[in-house]
Amino acid sequence: MGMFMDLERSGPIPLYFQVSQRIEKAILSGELPAGSRLENEVALGQRLGLSRPTVRRAIQEIVDKGLLVRRRGIGTQVVHGQVTRRVELTSLYDDLTNTHKVPSTHLLTLESQPADAKTAERLGVDEGSPTLHLRRVRLADDVPVAVMENWLPAEFIGIEPTDLVAHGLYQVLRSRGVTMRVARQHIGARKSTAEESALLEIEKSSALLTMDRTAFDNSGRAVEFGQHCYRPDLYSFEVTLVEK
Repeated sequence: MGMFMDLERSGPIPLYFQVSQRIEKAILSGELPAGSRLENEVALGQRLGLSRPTVRRAIQEIVDKGLLVRRRGIGTQVVHGQVTRRVELTSLYDDLTNTHKVPSTHLLTLESQPADAKTAERLGVDEGSPTLHLRRVRLADDVPVAVMENWLPAEFIGIEPTDLVAHGLYQVLRSRGVTMRVARQHIGARKSTAEESALLEIEKSSALLTMDRTAFDNSGRAVEFGQHCYRPDLYSFEVTLVEK
């Protein structure tokens, strides 16, 4: 790559920083488009005549900014930054589309399931009554971003798998006449389970952002309860605070 031709090896600027800046510039300019793979650290270091720790630190600088992601079994890929969600009543599918990313979905579970105590309380239904249980992995530009689990009241049990693969959940609900109005939401953090690590292509016990949400329609009826987890290197929440 010609981006490294002018490295200053005897100047005051650290080599790792020069390499990091050139890769970042190439990503932001589109020279390295989303999905591009970088050489591994050993190969890149040998080609540039740099030590592996220098190259590793340069790449980690860009990973920390959310412009690169390390994927197990694949290597280091360009992801073009985080998706930032304002804390509003939107779906992840909408957020990805609005940030010019291509969303896609792997549907893991779609089944009728009796409501346990927590789901019954959140949806305002009787414990043991039927609900629609769905679990999905949401990807942005083919990179997994979130694992999403939701429960819906019994009237939605007929939702088709093809609808959930092709559209966001809120789009599907709107197509059935639901008007989303308000939601209660809790944002937190925890470590990933072994299954989540595999689904999200991250290291075991990695940090995850979490969001629990109960959404209500314009009549005040709960229409979905969700428990989602997100990769913090690819996704964040944005909150505006106003002094009273």
